[in-house]
Amino acid sequence: MPLAIALDGPIQTDEVIALYRANGWSAADKPVALMAALRGSHSLVTARRDGRLVGVGNAISDGHLVVYYPHLLVHPEAQRQGIGRQMMAALMQRYAGFHQQMLTADGAAVDFYRALGFARAGQTEPMWIYAGNEH
Repeated sequence: MPLAIALDGPIQTDEVIALYRANGWSAADKPVALMAALRGSHSLVTARRDGRLVGVGNAISDGHLVVYYPHLLVHPEAQRQGIGRQMMAALMQRYAGFHQQMLTADGAAVDFYRALGFARAGQTEPMWIYAGNEH
């Protein structure tokens, strides 16, 4: 089953919501906002196997110095097959040479991103104003 990784390819609401629900991400409960956010991103990466969306990720950037990677999801049935790594490689290639490539991670995702070269920047503290306690 060939895998197709694409930057800025088309996405449909139903397939995106299904992927977010499969991963238990609460953004699936806000489909209009989620789709606007993904489509309004500086970059969007998708992974498709036989045309089926099995992964999605996005980047928010000023286009010159800083990029932030807020979402990267792979369908649970397709995890641990290198799909997330390939999607991040495509995004990181697009932003190679940027002064800052940033993200927030927790749980098992921390080791995944460390393996891609991400590390805590000095003594930085993660901080945010967040209306809610879901991811």
